Amino acid sequence: MFKINRLTDYSTVVMSYLAVEPKKVHNAKDITLHTHINQPTVSKILKMLAKAKLLISHRGINGGYQLAKSPENISISEVVIAIEGMVGLTECSMNHSNCNIQNVCHIRSNWRHISDIIQQMLQNITLADLAKPMLPSEMHIRANLNKSSKEVS
Repeated sequence: MFKINRLTDYSTVVMSYLAVEPKKVHNAKDITLHTHINQPTVSKILKMLAKAKLLISHRGINGGYQLAKSPENISISEVVIAIEGMVGLTECSMNHSNCNIQNVCHIRSNWRHISDIIQQMLQNITLADLAKPMLPSEMHIRANLNKSSKEVS
């Protein structure tokens, strides 16, 4: 099963916490206290997300991090890519690497299509969506999938 790594999972927890007060500057110690994620991990996540331009870093005694955009304008896809890179279910669906069986394998494009659908779904879920508590019955993933243009045969 497709599974994001723990660092990416923790990144969504950190970003969701920041989304509650998006204009506030939060320091790593405060984030650690509220998320219960250890401080070295929080610091690593903050640096990675700042490098990806999802967070703004403020130096100094009152320094810390804040969201670079409103939570409504940050997709979960951006967070995943900042930590893990592009989403792909198989190695061949993520890049054009040489594969030992590529001359006889005809499913590469199908895996690419499946990866694209997952990427699109993650793109359509915002940090604002993730930050608010929902009951499972309330969650609506707004995936705008156009099956007619990319049908898998």
